[in-house]
Amino acid sequence: MCVICEDPVRCAWSEPRKGSSRLRTMTIANALAIATVLLLPAGWADGQSPLAPASTHSNPKCENQSRSTYLIGPDDELQISDSELTDSANKPSRVDGEGNVDVPLVGRAQVAGMTVEQDEKKLNNLLRKYIRNPQVVVNVAQVHSEPVSVLGAVNSPGVHQVQGYKTLLEMLAQAGGVRPDAGYSIRITRRLEWGCLPLPNAQVDSTGQFSVAEVNLKQIMDAKNPEDNIQIFPNDVITVPKAETVYVIGDVKHSGGFALDEKRSISVLQALSLAEGPNGTADTHHAKILRLKNDADQREELPVDLKEVLTGKQPDVPMKGNDILFIPGSTSKKAALRALEAGIQTGTGIVIWRTP
Repeated sequence: MCVICEDPVRCAWSEPRKGSSRLRTMTIANALAIATVLLLPAGWADGQSPLAPASTHSNPKCENQSRSTYLIGPDDELQISDSELTDSANKPSRVDGEGNVDVPLVGRAQVAGMTVEQDEKKLNNLLRKYIRNPQVVVNVAQVHSEPVSVLGAVNSPGVHQVQGYKTLLEMLAQAGGVRPDAGYSIRITRRLEWGCLPLPNAQVDSTGQFSVAEVNLKQIMDAKNPEDNIQIFPNDVITVPKAETVYVIGDVKHSGGFALDEKRSISVLQALSLAEGPNGTADTHHAKILRLKNDADQREELPVDLKEVLTGKQPDVPMKGNDILFIPGSTSKKAALRALEAGIQTGTGIVIWRTP
């Protein structure tokens, strides 16, 4: 046996007694000593407390919710495919009122009340009698009529019934199209029972029950990103926010509000062009932008010398949503204009030249 020493690993092996085999032997106690040292968490051997494990909590991501948990029901239309099945067998089949569907080679099979993934497993087990290693893929080609909410800046907001394959643009058309004051983006909210939205910016909300994403309205309508024109599923919520608006008032030809459309900002000259420019009596030296203060109902005044901007002596000024561009009138110009109008009406001292 080994005498007590400071290093349990070195002392675990002991020299045998005289006359015995020269092979080294290990006692049970010494083996336990080795195991104790090797299995202790880092820091315990030095009398330190073990480190607490790092938190593995993270926000839910859409990559973990790729498969739909929608429960198949009567009147749903399924496409059941497998590489070993013929093309005719891959045609969509409708689920009857009892929850059964026609499966190639198998016949009628109960599929209602289960998810797509559960149905795939069940059909694989049924098809093993006829196909070696079946790899069935089940897709929901059409669902029975379900509600879809289309809200915001559309001509007919409300709850619309969807049946069959419907895209985002088709649902907007069903809602009467977007209004002229529609914003630059569309927000889509989907229950996770249908899986995550197939969009690159899709996120799971804080409740972990919905997938939320935004798409650019103009890019879809201009066919720049046709892949964003995704299929719409039951209980989806499509929200079209109103566009941010800038206002041009005062001595201009066409005062009013102008939607920013897909743009997030606009300059003073761009806003002025939308208002068809200033009148001849406008005081362009003393224009101002009225802008809402942060977390306040009051507006601050930002002076703008339009005359200097128009001549290129000063840079153009950016405007934000809800800004008001005010262009006052010049009192002296208005007085001169009134005098000229009075002279024209009386005809006194006015010479009219006739062109040849």
